[in-house]
This record gives sequence, C-alpha cells and structure tokens, in this order.
Amino acid sequence: MLRTVRRAFQIEDIRKRLFYTFLMLIVVRLGSQLPTPGVDPTYIQNFFANQSGDAFNFFDAFTGGSFTQMSVFALSITPYITSSIIMQLLTIAIPKLEEMQKEGEEGRKKIAAITRYVTVALALVESTAMAVGFGRQGLLVEYNFVNAAIVVCTLTAGSAFLMWIGERITEKGVGNGISIVLLINILSRIPHDFVTLYSQFVKGKTLAKGGLAAIIIFAILLAVTVFVVILQGGERRIAVQYSQKVQGRRTYGGQSTHIPLKVNTSGVIPVIFASSLMQFPIVIASFLGKGSGDGIGSQILRAMNSNNWCNPDNLVYSIGLLVYIVLTIFFAYFYTSITFNPLEIANNMKKSGGFIPGIRPGKPTVEYLQTILNRIVFIGACGLVIVQVIPYFFNGVFGANVSFGGTSLIIIVGVVLETIKKIEAQMLVRNYSGFLSSKGASSKSSFLGY
Repeated sequence: MLRTVRRAFQIEDIRKRLFYTFLMLIVVRLGSQLPTPGVDPTYIQNFFANQSGDAFNFFDAFTGGSFTQMSVFALSITPYITSSIIMQLLTIAIPKLEEMQKEGEEGRKKIAAITRYVTVALALVESTAMAVGFGRQGLLVEYNFVNAAIVVCTLTAGSAFLMWIGERITEKGVGNGISIVLLINILSRIPHDFVTLYSQFVKGKTLAKGGLAAIIIFAILLAVTVFVVILQGGERRIAVQYSQKVQGRRTYGGQSTHIPLKVNTSGVIPVIFASSLMQFPIVIASFLGKGSGDGIGSQILRAMNSNNWCNPDNLVYSIGLLVYIVLTIFFAYFYTSITFNPLEIANNMKKSGGFIPGIRPGKPTVEYLQTILNRIVFIGACGLVIVQVIPYFFNGVFGANVSFGGTSLIIIVGVVLETIKKIEAQMLVRNYSGFLSSKGASSKSSFLGY
C-alpha cells in the first residue's frame, strides 16, 4: 500500500488529484466545527448523554461528531446514502428506472440527478423534524419560525454541500468521493474512542494490568481488521469457457474467463439496514420520552437496545441480538437478490457462446449460479455478523463503549482498499500511455526508476 502511494506521488496528475482530495477533506472537517446559528449545542450533548441506546453513537460516528456539536454538517451525507439506497431499490421495482439505468452514461446521469433531488428532500425533512422536535425542548436559543427556518436551511444546505464535495472528489480527486467523506468522518472519531479505552482499561492500573489490557485491545483490533480485509477481498471464481467460432480464415472465441462472486456480495448494507431497523423504535421512544417504565413495551425496547446485549446480569435482553443476527442474514440475501440476477447472467453467457464447464446452458446454469450464490451469501452474512457482534460482546461484558464498531471497520477497510485499487488503475493507465509518445515513454522510464 505504501509503495503504491509513494509511486502515485511521482506522477503529476495523480499527485494533483491526491492534493485536491486532501484539500476537500480539510474543508469537510472545518465545516464540521462551524456551529449552526441559533442553536444551543449543550442541549443536544446533554440529551445524548442521557440516552442509553447506541443509535445516536452510530449516527454520530457517521457524521464525524458533527451531529452532537450541531454544526452546519450535522446531517453529513446520511441523506445521500439513504437516497442512493432508495434509488437502487426503486430501480429494481420501477421498470422505467430500470430502462433508464440500461441506457448507459446518459441514463446514469439522469438517475444521479434524481438521487440529488431525493437527497435534498430527505435533508429538508430531517432538518425540519429536528428543528421542530428538538427546538421546542430547548435546542433553539429562542424557538420561533425565523430561527427554525434558519436551522432547516443551514442543515439542508450543509448536507447538499457535502454531496457536492463528494461528487467533486469523484470527478477531480481519487476514489469515490461520498465514500471518502464518510471515511474521514469515521476516522475523526477514532482518536476519541482510543482515549476512552485508555481511560477505562489502562489509566490508573498497574503496569502489568494496564500493559496486558493495551496488548489485548490492540490484538483484538488487529485480528478484526485482518478478518475484515479477508472478508472484503474474498471471492469465488466460477470458470467460464467460450466456444470457438470460425468466420472465414479467422477463429474467434475459445478463451477462458471467470465470474467473480465476492464473499461479501452486499457489503455493509445488511448491517446498516438491520441496525437502523433495530434502533428506529428506540429513537422514536426517546423523542417521545417513553421507554423508561417496566411495562412490556419498555422491556421490548431494552431488548432492542444493543447496550443491553451480552450483559451477564440481564442475558434475557440478548434475545434482541438474535433478532439482529436474523435480520442481518435476511437483508444480505434480500439485497443480493435485487443486485445480482443469475438468470440475466446465464442468458448473456448463452448469447455470447459461453458456458460453465460441466454445466449445461440455460436453466441448469441458472440453478448452479443460484446455489453457489446462496452459499456465498450465507458465508458473507456470517462474516458480517461476527465482525458486528464482537464490539457488542466486549461492550456488554467489559463495558467498552465506543462509537466505532464492526460497521465502521468494514467501511474503513472497504473504502481504503477500493481507493488503493483506483489509484493503481490510474497509474496503470499512465503506464500504458507511455507507449504512445516519446514524452510518455520518458515518463514511464522515470516511473519505473530507470
């Protein structure tokens, strides 16, 4: 990885892209410190400090601490992420959007434009709900229409501006801009979490106990990170053979290739869906001031609260963890089913004269692909569950409450690996361009170190 970055800085175009990305991320972090006009940030901080659930910690990690500070970027890019997921699901459900997606570059531009409009609409709804719901309880220094409108406009504009920054990074920087903005927000919270772990398990302990705790924490983080790297990079390659065609004196086809099926086919989407579904009732109950009694409703809310999972004193609440695991596996199958179509792949292979060795074209190929896919999805979902449950276990047993968890690690590793791949791809393009001109050839020689 370091070798790739070092070589990237030797190429002028990529070096400019890296600096542009760096400058845009500085803007993101500066904006995260700008307070929203007319807001009392201490109210929102005190409100979250009194909450027992981790729904707000999960959201605050995605916003890089902007949410609890009530900065202009308090909503971050979460409206855009939600909008993208909605559009992806609607593309499968609405034939017109599906046709638009198949139109090529023009169709993708239209879908991207619709996604932007949906993002602004979602940001407007979320900011209005916050300004009205929290404003009446003390979020606004003075609750009136003007101050509420200022907060709504500021938060909506901040979310739209972050979306614009993400798109500019994609166009003029390196990697996927939205993913990189999300990455820097998550990374900004990690130092605070390490300070929390240090204060809780190392500070004030004897040298032996503190050192042992530090080693265990480091070993767990390293093991989980390595596991996530393997999970993200693992794939099953299905061999495909194309038959030969003779036209005149030339022979076409006959080459061998493969269909790469990633182990984690759905990425982090199942975890986000399952976590959101589990935490949504808790958030609503917190807004309404409910869930603190001893009734059946309060017991259900406590079971859905991940802070109560794996707690030796109240193991009955760990039933919520089992529900969470089932939801994660379900969403892994659901999301994969709408993004990967074995029937379409089998038909395309048949039209191109391709076949899987030992499998007949047509229905047998579809059944074979579906069987392999079901097994891979289950393995990937189990991997996601393991990564996500580990923080809950240490939180319940040892009280290690931090904002980053399995979801954050998966996003960090996935974005870093994808960005490195895109940098390598751009370097490869520059490398091939060296064969087209003497100037390019000289740059190629310089790049290789000759």
